[in-house]
Amino acid sequence: NRLNRGSRGGRPPAFDRQTYRLRNVVERCFGRLKQWRGLATRYDKTRESYQAAVTIASILLWI
Repeated sequence: NRLNRGSRGGRPPAFDRQTYRLRNVVERCFGRLKQWRGLATRYDKTRESYQAAVTIASILLWI
């Protein structure tokens, strides 16, 4: 059915394994960051405090 849609959508023309691996790393990183309740619910109101929370969580995950 996807092939019948033509240029309106469907499967990508090719599968690039390296691009998929990089995307997988990014998706898993977002998944790990969303385990932090304050980040997932966007509890911080200002941009600076939210960025600080993301930075702290990223550092703790990296360590």
